This record gives sequence, C-alpha cells and structure tokens, in this order.
Amino acid sequence: MHGIHHPLALALALGLGALAPALAQAQACPDKNLMYWQAFPPGGESDLSARHQQMVLKKRCPAVDTIIQYKAGAGGALLWSTINTLPGDGVNIGGINLPHMVLQPMEGKVQYKLDDVVPVFWYHYTPDALVVPENSPIRNFADFVRVAKADPGKLNLGGSGQNSANHAAHERLNQSFAVKTTYVPFKGTGDMTLAVLGGHVDAAMSYTAFAINNKTKVRALAVAMDKRHPLMPEVPTFKELGVDWVDGAFRGIGVPRSTPMEARKRLAELFAALNADPEMKELAAKSGFELVNVGLEGMDAFMRERVRVYTEVGKGMGLGK
Repeated sequence: MHGIHHPLALALALGLGALAPALAQAQACPDKNLMYWQAFPPGGESDLSARHQQMVLKKRCPAVDTIIQYKAGAGGALLWSTINTLPGDGVNIGGINLPHMVLQPMEGKVQYKLDDVVPVFWYHYTPDALVVPENSPIRNFADFVRVAKADPGKLNLGGSGQNSANHAAHERLNQSFAVKTTYVPFKGTGDMTLAVLGGHVDAAMSYTAFAINNKTKVRALAVAMDKRHPLMPEVPTFKELGVDWVDGAFRGIGVPRSTPMEARKRLAELFAALNADPEMKELAAKSGFELVNVGLEGMDAFMRERVRVYTEVGKGMGLGK
C-alpha cells in the first residue's frame, strides 16, 4: 500500500480536492511572527512596500504579526553584509534590492558579495523617473537637456544611495542624452524627499513611486517604462524621447544562507500569495509599484539576466576596474 494507489487513499485525496484552497490558505500562514529587516530608513519605497505586505498578511493571517526592523546604512550594504548573522529560521527575512547588490560589490568597498545574499522572491519594481520640484523653471524634458547643456555639472540630481538604482540611472541619463549633471546621494528616498521639496537639489533621479506619492509637489519629466504611466499620462517615456530604457529598482526578500530549502519555499509561496491579493494589487497600482513574481523556479535565470545588464551599467560607471 504505497502512496495514493490504495482505493481508500485515492477516495480521500479526491474528496479533499474541495478543501485544497482552504488548506493552501492555512499553509501559507507562517507559524511565527515574521522579523522583516529593512535595508533603508523609514519613508522610502522599501518601507512603504513592507507596510503594504504587513497589512495584507495581517488580513490573511490574523494570528501573525510582521515586525518591521531597520538596519539602514551604506545604501543597503549594512543589512546585506550582516544578513548571514541572523538565524536561518524562515522567520528572519531581509529586504533586498537590484541593481544595488550587483553594483556595490563591483565597486569593492562593501563587506559582502552578491552570493552572500539568498533571494527567495522578487515582488515588484519601480521604474526610473526624472523628477523636478513643482516650482522648478524646468517645465519638461527638453528644458532639462537645454539647462544641463548650457552649464555642464551645475544641475544637482538627488538620489537614494551610492551605487544604487538611482545612481546607475543618473549615469545612464548623462550618457544617453550627452549631458553632465552631478549626482547627490542620500541615505534613502525618505531623506531625499526633504531635499527635493526644500529646493536643496535641482532635480531627482528617482522612481515613478516618488513622483506619484508627491504628485502635487513634484513634476516628473520622463519615465523608464514601456508605455506611459496611467497615473501620469502627461509624462513621456524615455522610449518616446529616443532611448530604449525600461528599468528601475527591483525589490524582494532574501534570507540568511542557513535557511533550509523548505523554509525558503514557504516564504516564496507566502509572498506570491500576498502579491496575488486584490488589495495588494490596488495598493501597488496607487503607489507606482509594478508587481513582478519571481520565485525560486525562475530565480537563476532572472538573476543571470539582471547581473548581465547591471554589470554593463556598472562598467559605464567606472566600477570593477
């Protein structure tokens, strides 16, 4: 009587078919509170995403709390270089970002290698966006190029982190449109926001999320998307401006190396279930987050392709020499 071939076992299995969704729902709930470590300070996109996930998980699994902790610093590198000191219990998870985790080790000043961080799920990306304060004399992208060319290096563009998605996008902007602007890194988007709104920088190389969440205070000039963003239909894509540029920052969750495969699978399934929740879809759309679902099956292929792309970008930034 092996496995399911026994008639009684088969009948039971078929009878359970109706219960499967309920069981799947129950299984998707962790048995302990999640310790969710953030690599960036409160107020940025990673924090906002974690708050969305915390809310949707609470609704799905009322017995479980998501405890959000911050280990911010060095453009995320503080958390990523210490993630393997956390217990591999399937409960301790950390926010992870691309292209940061490819670019930082290329520069060589951080205490981690890409392989030290184990990604289990990528849940969204935020497209790159060039943004100016609402009261800026720069009204559109043509104005921006004109001002940048008139006085090379004078325009200061804020961004989140060194050797981060914003930093890479800034280099790409300079190269693609033959302009010279100066990158000013902040600890995170939360800190950068104050500088942009206070007029301490001329513009920001940020994300659609930043433009949407500060809609009345800033103006986006261009976005790195396939098509215009439905919440900013007046803003052109870089493609329309003649450059094939569709990219941004990917966010996901990673675990310490010591986390068993079974626990990694459970976490990937949990975050896929959160992404599939209608409430999550609505929150993401409102915030300018484009949901993606990269779990363990597609992980190797996805990482290979992103590493290829970002290694090229990094070389253009003079990293890895």
